[in-house]
Amino acid sequence: MLDRKFIRERPDEVRAALENRGADDVDLDEFLDLDEEWRELKARGDDLRHERNEVSRSIGDLKQEGKDEEAEEAIERSGELKAELEEVEERASELDDELQERSLEIPNVPHESVPVGQDEEDNVEVRREGFDDLRDLPAEVVPHYDLGEELDIIDEARGAKVSGSGFYFLKGDGARLEHALVQFMLDVHREQEYVDVFPPIPVNSDAMTGTTQLPKFADDAYKIEGDDLWLCPTAEVPVTNMYAGDILLRDDLPLKHQAYTPNFRREAGEHGVATRGIVRVHQFNKVELVNFVEPEGSYDRLEGLLAEAESVLRKLELPYRILNLCTGDLTFGSAKTYDIEVWAPGDDMDDGPERGGRWLEVSSASNFENFQARRAGLRYRPERHESTEYLHTLNASGTAIGRVMVAVLEYYQNDDGTVTVPEVLRPYMGGQEVIEGHEPVGESALGSGEKE
Repeated sequence: MLDRKFIRERPDEVRAALENRGADDVDLDEFLDLDEEWRELKARGDDLRHERNEVSRSIGDLKQEGKDEEAEEAIERSGELKAELEEVEERASELDDELQERSLEIPNVPHESVPVGQDEEDNVEVRREGFDDLRDLPAEVVPHYDLGEELDIIDEARGAKVSGSGFYFLKGDGARLEHALVQFMLDVHREQEYVDVFPPIPVNSDAMTGTTQLPKFADDAYKIEGDDLWLCPTAEVPVTNMYAGDILLRDDLPLKHQAYTPNFRREAGEHGVATRGIVRVHQFNKVELVNFVEPEGSYDRLEGLLAEAESVLRKLELPYRILNLCTGDLTFGSAKTYDIEVWAPGDDMDDGPERGGRWLEVSSASNFENFQARRAGLRYRPERHESTEYLHTLNASGTAIGRVMVAVLEYYQNDDGTVTVPEVLRPYMGGQEVIEGHEPVGESALGSGEKE
């Protein structure tokens, strides 16, 4: 969250940030009015407390001097001051709670290098990688959802049978490819000095609030009925909050963790072809990279984090692009974000590249500055004799496994309908070079003529 003092002293900057973000649901003037009332009450409370102390001290003196009538008046005045002080403190406490709640609804201020824009149409493309030496593709690339069904490695129908729409089974080589991508990504980031953590999947409301999923995005998360627990929407939540309330030391920083988890979100998404397959689903796997750093180095670390995340696509030799997100497309807590979008050639989308296909976001590398740290209580001590400061947090997917799988199935597709396994993944698949698919099972396969 933003520091209340920052909001109070730099309201024009906050107001401009809200306008640039398109955050028209925040009443900043009302917030400032409440804050002014709270400060007036705090000052009044200090005055009342001081006067009451003075009056209380005078009572004994008055009694010693035999001024009983004046002492009784002082006692009466002390009671009046106590009652008024309690009333002032109660109202100040109510305002403090309301200001705290309203602070949670104010988004972060974008960094000066973030382009101003309304939505994703105004994002700025930074560069493209991997398009100068594309592999030969079939004349018509089969979309992953049709290819997965033909090879019998993706089964959406049985996933819907078990869990509902938006869930799926991976089978045979599909499951092996998923496991291979997980281990490959973890190995890549270990070489970048990331320390593995395997976090709990249910997370409480405090953790969700610390990383800004609550209160704003409660409708997008899965709540566990009967408990103050939510299914993890991203490993950012448990990993960032594992140090909540702790005081780290300068020698601990930068602290870099990676975590593989399944993640759960109520994806509204788009209709039609955009929702087919495993691109927009309710359960998905990814490797998350979380960084804790000193404030002065956080933007250098953001560039490093971006390079670490995109190294996965470089090693897989998948074409991709980098976007600098505009103010209107930033997430609630981010001060600056780079999106990494991989090229999937199977579907021609309106927002795809000129050569066809579509872009799939597989990572968002974000600097939250101290926004999450203030919410979660993430501090460090620059020197042992110095006061604590809020550190900066950053994260990126390293990367979203299901969407990378989509890109692999479409980009590495062959004319005969098989899929070449990227060279760097072959050691993780026992040396397998080609995914040829499997024979379907059950009477439904017989009925469709796929078995004799």
